[in-house]
Amino acid sequence: MRSPWIPISEHLPDNDQRVLGFIPGNRVFLPGKDLQWEIREVVVLRFCMDFYANDENKREKHGLHFWAGEGSSNHFFSDVTHWCPMPSGPEA
Repeated sequence: MRSPWIPISEHLPDNDQRVLGFIPGNRVFLPGKDLQWEIREVVVLRFCMDFYANDENKREKHGLHFWAGEGSSNHFFSDVTHWCPMPSGPEA
């Protein structure tokens, strides 16, 4: 059975597509906890194609594309190694 995870080096999502992104070693600080964190390597992201197209400095430093997260979980393009389409919900 083939994995649903797609390496970003092979294929990118459509612009503005919500996906599950895989971020190795991603630390997430826990709300209400004094600097406590946990590892959450799978997060919901929205792919922003050509996000830094008009900003040469940021494009060179962070890459052309960007991942918009939910809340404060934005990520630079190079943070994400793989992505997979959002699963559909259960059928009623």
